[in-house]
Amino acid sequence: MKDQQIDTTIPPSGPGCVDCEATGSWWLHLRRCVECGHIGCCDDSLNRHASSHAAATGHTIIQSYEPGEDWFYDFANGEMFTGLTLAAPTAHPPAQGVPGPRARVPGDWNDQLQTLQLRRRSNP
Repeated sequence: MKDQQIDTTIPPSGPGCVDCEATGSWWLHLRRCVECGHIGCCDDSLNRHASSHAAATGHTIIQSYEPGEDWFYDFANGEMFTGLTLAAPTAHPPAQGVPGPRARVPGDWNDQLQTLQLRRRSNP
């Protein structure tokens, strides 16, 4: 763990994936950058904005931004850990839904994600 990269005082950038919000997309789960507060979607989402943010900025440590989850993950070494408390809020509003946001999630969301995962596995 890189303690110097974790800022427990930085609030999250908002309740949803910053990049999906900008494009009108939707996400499966959310992740929070512990260095700058950027909220991005997980790697099982359509757009993988959390890992894209990590690659573009070098901010490799994220925390789950899902209600009831407090784990951290470091993209640099593939390790998970717990034990820190970040500035509130530490999760998106439960009413937002998973996947979310509810108003933009298509009826066939699960089929879309399964098809995408199959494509990603066959074209790494």
